[in-house]
Amino acid sequence: MGTKNSDYGAEIPELIEDCFGEYASIRSIVNEALPFEIMATFGGVIAGIILSGMAEEIELIPGLIVIAPAVMGLRGNISCTLGSRLGSAIHLGLITKLERNPELINNISGSLLLSLFLSIFLGLMGHYITVALGLPSAGAVILTLIAVISGVLSGIILAIVAALLSVGMVKYGFDPDNIVTPAIATIGDIVAMLMLFLAAKVVLLI
Repeated sequence: MGTKNSDYGAEIPELIEDCFGEYASIRSIVNEALPFEIMATFGGVIAGIILSGMAEEIELIPGLIVIAPAVMGLRGNISCTLGSRLGSAIHLGLITKLERNPELINNISGSLLLSLFLSIFLGLMGHYITVALGLPSAGAVILTLIAVISGVLSGIILAIVAALLSVGMVKYGFDPDNIVTPAIATIGDIVAMLMLFLAAKVVLLI
């Protein structure tokens, strides 16, 4: 009995190597992730260009420059986490396609709720920290409104993108863990800045 268990134990590493050798190989990781990491770098530059074009809005809405980096960071944190969770669910076989799947719905709903709650917190925190530092602020209501509009809208867009990418990459034979997170980080920076610009325009029109 001891010999049998010993033989079985010795076979486990070989089985793991056969199943996941290519999945975990350096070549596979670099080949799949590198193009999207390069895209992520360009995405950050594009987001910076969008921010540089918001000079008028930043001047008219004191405190906007304070929450802008946080909006980008918040978007990346929530949406990249969503992408990772969807990738894990796909590997576990809990999500196989885009449908009214409880796992998919719960992950997206949780992501959107986090976007709403943290956007409210961000707007308030941005105002009070700005005031505490002796800097001018457009006010808690205005900064919170901008944070919520940009955060929720970009959250909806990126949740859709994350779901499409996660399922789509598997269909084309790619590992979503290597692709979805850098892709979402890239798209997230650009979308977050565009939505921040849109939110600032809306607030100025009100």
